[in-house]
Amino acid sequence: MKQSMQHKLDQLSQRLKELNQLLSKEDVTADLDQYRKLTREHAELAPLVENYNEWINSKTDEQTAQEMLTDATMRAFAEDELHSARARMAQLETELQTMLLPKDPNDERNIFLELRAGTGGDESALFAGALFRMYLRYAERKRWQVEIMSENLSELGGYKEVIIRIIGQGAYSRLKFESGGHRVQRVPETETQGRIHTSACTVAVMPEADELGAVEINPADLRIDTFRASGAGGQHINKTDSAVRITHLPSGIVVECQDDRSQHKNKERALKVLAARIQDQRYHEQQAKEAATRKSLIGSGDRSERIRTYNFPQGRMTDHRINLTLYKLEALMDGDLDDLINTLVSEHQAELLAALGETH
Repeated sequence: MKQSMQHKLDQLSQRLKELNQLLSKEDVTADLDQYRKLTREHAELAPLVENYNEWINSKTDEQTAQEMLTDATMRAFAEDELHSARARMAQLETELQTMLLPKDPNDERNIFLELRAGTGGDESALFAGALFRMYLRYAERKRWQVEIMSENLSELGGYKEVIIRIIGQGAYSRLKFESGGHRVQRVPETETQGRIHTSACTVAVMPEADELGAVEINPADLRIDTFRASGAGGQHINKTDSAVRITHLPSGIVVECQDDRSQHKNKERALKVLAARIQDQRYHEQQAKEAATRKSLIGSGDRSERIRTYNFPQGRMTDHRINLTLYKLEALMDGDLDDLINTLVSEHQAELLAALGETH
């Protein structure tokens, strides 16, 4: 293990001891915000320090086995112990490296997930509906809550656009790599000749801002229009101007919300989505500056960039960023996404480790 890494782990072990003392004080819950902060830090450090202590024990086992090598009667046993201790140390060191990687501050946040039909007309809107169902099923598997913020249905039952809020621990950490262009190759239901069509949708995943105050929005920068809600098939027939369209003039971001019959609630929802979009835009601008010399896993951040292809005739899904092809399209479309997401997360961690190696 590198000296710098061991020094860092020694510091974190010391910090965990301090946290244990602070959390054992009688008046620790007097300041609930501070208490939550301390318990969160404790929860993050405890497994890391536990692994480091295991590494120290394995190091001791290695030294003991080395000393035993000089005894001819114990040589075979000592060699086995030495091999076992070194293998365990190597495994723990890899785990510790991964655990020490810088955390994305947004990982634990709820998200806004936006789906938009792209090229391909009705077929693209139907595919947006299929992707919507895929994410919905994945959220169900994770026991996350889903709230539809805004929807624009197509005549055949898909979505021209839909924005959902997903509420659940780690939602952003699991779904942040979904942003980008999703392409589908299949025979549309409307196709009589049996020809395969290609169409596309874009997905945007944005972490929810802590609260509206976390993203400062000057009311003077907003143009708020109200209009009568309308929907496919005559739904939401409304005689009042309850639908809200908010334009953020400096960035040109436009958010519409017309799902609720209350203008106040629609405005509240639209402001939440707007705050997330502004935060996301700022984050991507900052990321583009920081990663100008290094292409990150999620590509350039351009939402139109094709990240994945879903080929229905061959039953396969290919993620182009990591050259991964899975032949279980039906299960994936039913929300069984963990294998795919775990691989994306692992690749991202490997890239961070490589970058860490370059800086040391």
